[in-house]
Amino acid sequence: MERWSFLTNHARAMVCIANDPGLRLRDIATALDITERSAYGIVADLTDAGYVLKERDGRRNRYQIQKHLLLGDSISREAAIGEVLDVLVESDARRPARRRRA
Repeated sequence: MERWSFLTNHARAMVCIANDPGLRLRDIATALDITERSAYGIVADLTDAGYVLKERDGRRNRYQIQKHLLLGDSISREAAIGEVLDVLVESDARRPARRRRA
């Protein structure tokens, strides 16, 4: 049976960034089990849409989620990004660490 995720990779990347705003693209790619190029594209999409701000910090980037922005999803009740992330990040922190696939 093929694995799938309830959340899109864009949403999962936002959870990663919410947990660690200094995360490298390589780390996001590893967490999502995608290529660095795909992680770059996802972060670029989120940045272009205004949901994430990117700031240089020495040789690395730091990200800041614009939690006040609305999801822009037709089925949501005008929820802000921060409201959704508060639920996802909180539940993610309580979840036991998963074993890595070989």
